[in-house]
Amino acid sequence: MDALTSLFAGFETALTPLNLLWALIGVTLGTLVGVLPGIGPALTVALLLPVTAKLPPVSAFIMFAGIYYGGMFGGSTTSILLNTPGESSSIITALEGNKMARRGRAAAALATAAIGSFVAGTIGTILLTFAAPAIAEIAVQIPPSAKFALIMLAFVTISATFGGSPLRGLISLFLGLAIGLIGTDLQSGQARFTLGYPELLDGIDFVTVVIGLFAIGETLFVASRLRKDKASVIKLEGNASMNREDWRRSWKPWLRGTALGFPFGAIPAGGAEIPTFLSYTLEKKLSKHPEEFGKGAIEGVAGPEAANNASAAGVLVPLLTLGLPTSATAAILLAAFQQYGLQPGPLLFVTSPELVWGLIASLYIGNVMLLALNLPLAPVWAKLLLIPRPFLYAGILVFSTVGVYSLNNSVFDLFLLAIFGVIGYGMRRFDFPVTPAIIGVILGPVAESQFRTAMQQSGGDMSVFVRQPLSAFILLIVVAALVVPQVLKARAARQGTVG
Repeated sequence: MDALTSLFAGFETALTPLNLLWALIGVTLGTLVGVLPGIGPALTVALLLPVTAKLPPVSAFIMFAGIYYGGMFGGSTTSILLNTPGESSSIITALEGNKMARRGRAAAALATAAIGSFVAGTIGTILLTFAAPAIAEIAVQIPPSAKFALIMLAFVTISATFGGSPLRGLISLFLGLAIGLIGTDLQSGQARFTLGYPELLDGIDFVTVVIGLFAIGETLFVASRLRKDKASVIKLEGNASMNREDWRRSWKPWLRGTALGFPFGAIPAGGAEIPTFLSYTLEKKLSKHPEEFGKGAIEGVAGPEAANNASAAGVLVPLLTLGLPTSATAAILLAAFQQYGLQPGPLLFVTSPELVWGLIASLYIGNVMLLALNLPLAPVWAKLLLIPRPFLYAGILVFSTVGVYSLNNSVFDLFLLAIFGVIGYGMRRFDFPVTPAIIGVILGPVAESQFRTAMQQSGGDMSVFVRQPLSAFILLIVVAALVVPQVLKARAARQGTVG
């Protein structure tokens, strides 16, 4: 009942005319960037961090939530009509959805993706409503040593699951941790890694790092791979709609996809990629029409799209209750919290209930808005795919530069932005994931703070991390996450050699 009471109070906040306007702006912008390939919600929120610094926190996060959910809705349009998944979680949608579109069933594919996203997003938000407060109550009692261990677990699992190689993920993480250490140590007053530049004594603004690594790096990388010939966009005839048979074949995959997506989003296990693939495999086994898979089966769109959106709601559970991001967009949202001087975690529900519950309530509202935007306006969104890419990415570069300069009116910040942009491009060029680096920058100082607090409480005794049962258990999982995959890989290689 406490959760319901708080949720109703959240609706009072979210349903004010101004916040409804920000929600509408967010979902519209989210759908827009979801449709445009190569942009996505994480890059968009990163670009908007400087612009929204003066907004009230509640309004800013309602808009960010709209962008987050809207990007998931809009991504299916690109996958289905252009066969270009904007994110790795949309690969399956492109596989089956584009085949449906080529068979003249683009409207049905877009409709099952939009309605499935609505169903999964709503159910996921309901689960978030009741799970988050319960987890927050437990998380208040977690000691600093266990909080440090939890951050280590997030570091290791995210590094191992993002990108093609755990080693590359860990290298990216350590780069982020090193950047996060730059500046003056607040406890000792010693300068760290400043290279003699006084501008670095206060550290590097995480907005500069995020926009450089993510927005500039992504823009340079995509621009370097632009094809001179235009991609083939399948024309959409009429609005997104489904017949009775499509409804009959879609509703069970929506529910099964939701059941798979939410728990995977709520744990540091690689976000939405795993549940979308699991959903596709499950639907293929359970389908009465397995021969259609690979040729345009509607279940192959409905299930994975539901899993994708349910995981988006699940990602908000560890972010709001523990301050742990499990996806790229969640990492940017964590940076946004820090921009307002807020630290997500169990105390956020006590210190900023209006923000938390207003944000959760806005997710319900945003889902309804997204359904209304995506079904009748599908042909309009499809036309956005014809925008020339050079104009798009040139605009992003200009917007990024102006945004970073406006933070401190500093040319030195632009110099840093260029450096991180080149680093971000190089990481993509050589297949180093960017998300672990961003999480390292944002969570590194938090991990250091928890480590120092644990050491102070124990009188400098390092064994506190082993003596405290919860932290010892979590650290054991961390070691297992590092060692077990390598052992299994070595065993498989040995068996392959013997065979």
